[in-house]
Amino acid sequence: MITKMKKFTFLVTSKEYEQFLADIRKIGVVHIEELQSGATSAEFESGKALAERYKNALKALDFAQETYTAKKEYKNVDVSSGTDVKSYGLKLVEEVEGLLAEENSLKHKIEIVEKNILALRPWGEFDASNLEELAQKGYQVHFFSCPNKMFKQEWTEQYFATPIDEIDKKIYFITFSPERPDITAENIEIPNRPLSSYLKEKEELHAKLEQVHENLLKINAEGKQAILASQVENDNDISLSKVHLSSESIADNAVKLMVGWIPVEKEKVVEDYLNENKIFYEAEEPTLEDDVPIEIKNGSYTSLFEPILRMYSLPNYHDLDITQFLAPFFMLFFGLCLGDAGYGLLVLVASIILLKKLDADTKPYAKLGIYLGAMTIICGLLTGTFFGIDLSQQDWAFLAPVKKLFVNENNYTLFGYSPMMVISVIIGLIQVLLGMVLSAVKASRLYGWKYGIGKTSWVVAIVSAIICFGVPACGVALPTIVTYILYGLIGICVLGIFFFNSPGKNIFLNFGTGLWDTYGMATGLLGDLLSYIRLFALGLTGGVLGGVFNQLAIDLTSSMPWAVRWLPMLLILLFGHGINFGLCMISSFVHPMRLTFVEFFKNANFEGGGKEYEPFQVKTYKK
Repeated sequence: MITKMKKFTFLVTSKEYEQFLADIRKIGVVHIEELQSGATSAEFESGKALAERYKNALKALDFAQETYTAKKEYKNVDVSSGTDVKSYGLKLVEEVEGLLAEENSLKHKIEIVEKNILALRPWGEFDASNLEELAQKGYQVHFFSCPNKMFKQEWTEQYFATPIDEIDKKIYFITFSPERPDITAENIEIPNRPLSSYLKEKEELHAKLEQVHENLLKINAEGKQAILASQVENDNDISLSKVHLSSESIADNAVKLMVGWIPVEKEKVVEDYLNENKIFYEAEEPTLEDDVPIEIKNGSYTSLFEPILRMYSLPNYHDLDITQFLAPFFMLFFGLCLGDAGYGLLVLVASIILLKKLDADTKPYAKLGIYLGAMTIICGLLTGTFFGIDLSQQDWAFLAPVKKLFVNENNYTLFGYSPMMVISVIIGLIQVLLGMVLSAVKASRLYGWKYGIGKTSWVVAIVSAIICFGVPACGVALPTIVTYILYGLIGICVLGIFFFNSPGKNIFLNFGTGLWDTYGMATGLLGDLLSYIRLFALGLTGGVLGGVFNQLAIDLTSSMPWAVRWLPMLLILLFGHGINFGLCMISSFVHPMRLTFVEFFKNANFEGGGKEYEPFQVKTYKK
């Protein structure tokens, strides 16, 4: 349900302005409308930059906690109320940034040292000063490498080539000669320090790097709460700067003009404050042109599906809150697409386990998983599929009484088609018609009852036609009086479709628009309904693939004795069903969202584009 809002316009003297902001911030129910689009200030930009620093520092601490192991135990240091939380938190952020810079520097140095170690490794430990003594006597030492097959024995005689090491079919050798030998081999530049020196430096650098990681872990344990509290303080500063930018100065800067939105249920507390402090204001109902912030309030079940709606968009203030209609259909679509009672059981069990372990903010996702898993179990048992096993084809004694009840083509067909395919189309028709009804309700509420006649006529005409022609096609004869009533309803609906689709316009324009709408409905409705066949197709595909992996596990291990056969069978089943489960889970989220966002929202005339209600208030950090 979308909360009703009131528009308040405030006129405050510049002298009272700061106190007014402090007071309404304390009340904490006013959403300030941005009057100066694109306006900015040094304080606002500074706060945003600082917010990014907090974000990066906390991300680095989380990474350290997940990646490294602390050598000591650290306890969280509680920040007392007398402490300047923001300054202390910012100091810790600066420490984290310094440690990250040091970490990057150490990693770069380690990379260089390892490169030198790699270059020296084939030659072993030697003193470079000896090479200088040889050079003084007229002999230069050159370091080469080449493939084994390319090394020539004559180099030994001409340049005293001496093999030192052989690695990966490559020979490393040195030569002694007054000048660089003219040989087809790679000349290698050798670092001027001994190998042991670089190995020692690498060890020291790694020790420093471990200390950096230890310091990050210490800050994470002892100071993360202070950083989070400081981050909240900075968010409050940003919020205040934004509000300063959302007011306009009038009357030579003597008066400040502000516009705010307040939920109707909370307006009295604001009005009492304004009247008590003799602040001028004007309260009015939103118009169609107003960009009203959105606050959605739903029940414990429906609210679980709000994240799915938000993936598309929040409704605008003049939309209907479609979440309560989205929820049962999405849950049903998910169950039909996943379509396997065994997979549904996995989702249900995993969600119950997560429900006990997740924090308060993420628990709703586990609750959503419980509903989706339960619906999948119901749909899987309805069609007779359990971990890819077609229960209707099994000769198990306990299934004998219910085998004929499974809704699949092995038991019966509807109009010559798989029953689940027909059921999928029927479900789609119900959702599309519901969307059209919601569209009619929205039009009637916004513009008047006449504007809902067109859509309502289409719904009544389609339902009447289905009953009039569909029921006899199923072998059930309708009473003559019922048939005539249905014909009459269809005739009345035709009038509504052709002459009330655009109230207020001339009759000829209405008739033309009705013809165009008829063409669009004839083509669009068919396409929309065919899209719902994917509910049947995805459920069928998942079941077939699961059955294929079951058969592979049996056939590929059929020649093995049972004493060892169970292990490869188990591995094949785990691997195969793991892949199938993952693919089915992705499809079971993507395709129901597609049907909801395209077919349902289009027919319901859901516009979206709403911005969330964010009251101007003091945020407090909660551990």
